[in-house]
Amino acid sequence: MFLSVATSNLIATSLARNDLEEAAQHLSRLLLISLSLGIGMLVLMEFYATPLLQGFLKSQNSFLVSPAATYVKIRALSWPAMLVGMVAQSAILGMKDSWSPLKVLAIAGAINAVGDILLCSSLGFGIAGAAWATSFAQYVAVVLMLKSLVHKGYNIFLVCLPSRKDLKQLLKIVVPVLTTTVFEVVFYTLCTYLASTLGPLNLAAHQVMIGIQNLCYVWGEPLAQTAQTFMPALLDGSSRDLNQARVLLQILLIIGATVGLVAGFSAISIPWLVPQVFTKDVVIIEKMRRISLPVLCTLVVTPPMLALEGTLLAGRDLKFLGFAMVCCYSGGIMVTLAFYRAGFGLPGFWWTLFLIELSRTSVALIRLTSSQSFLADKRRPSGREKLERG
Repeated sequence: MFLSVATSNLIATSLARNDLEEAAQHLSRLLLISLSLGIGMLVLMEFYATPLLQGFLKSQNSFLVSPAATYVKIRALSWPAMLVGMVAQSAILGMKDSWSPLKVLAIAGAINAVGDILLCSSLGFGIAGAAWATSFAQYVAVVLMLKSLVHKGYNIFLVCLPSRKDLKQLLKIVVPVLTTTVFEVVFYTLCTYLASTLGPLNLAAHQVMIGIQNLCYVWGEPLAQTAQTFMPALLDGSSRDLNQARVLLQILLIIGATVGLVAGFSAISIPWLVPQVFTKDVVIIEKMRRISLPVLCTLVVTPPMLALEGTLLAGRDLKFLGFAMVCCYSGGIMVTLAFYRAGFGLPGFWWTLFLIELSRTSVALIRLTSSQSFLADKRRPSGREKLERG
């Protein structure tokens, strides 16, 4: 995720200044970095997937290690394609082209679906078949994404090694996003681990609701992408207009509130109306319903939160964003442990997640509406000046 955010931010800002050469150099560096990280993740997962899974899963769930390791190792083969494709997609979006990625993802999704049916149902490869279908679809997607960049006049084979200054500039954007990602992973991993100690039925209900929540969470991500794509031109470009930037943020928040309501009620309709899609166990269904209210509240605030944080990233208010993420998730982890010790069970985990998302939303909103905001009517240094000062 941090690579996609950095790509959108750097490409959109360069294009807002009509600096095509700088945009091409940023793209070359980020493609090289993503390929290197993808190969590193491939090697890491191939050698350490099994011991990592053995350490995470409790002894009563040890039977899951072998199929999980099979899936992880096959999916690991697609890490280079996944990361390079992520950077390519973000670059295209930073160029204000949303149709090309949409068409590519539709094609990849269709290939994945057909592959799942063919390999899992017809040929009986099971979980390994699902992994191979997804990996193949991701390689098709990355080829199509790169082909789109070539059509836009970019040389995807240009090798532009990042200098120390380039890495410093990249890290200033990456660190707060990476911090958020790391703390999110720690929080969700902690919740899943604690849920596993409550028994297989609680763990099953938790995992189903995590899947539903993740499916609906992404509905708000286009708002963050829109902010990172269109805000730089209004903040730093030749058409700088803070009033229009504020109007854009208001529109994104209105859309975010609407999307949040739709996503939230769509998510909780599953355990209440069609739980049989995931399970027929009445105990698991009841546990899913018990946590539907915090799931609803979390999804309602998530799209506006993403719009606000996307705006902060576009304005490169990076130190504040990183500090806020550390505070929100550190507090959330402590609250989660306190709720667990107090015996609140699964609802405690999910209400904590809602409090984290609400805190992120409130902090970002206060920052953007304060007199210190880059949206305030005062002379604001450009993104280039802020990075050079830092």
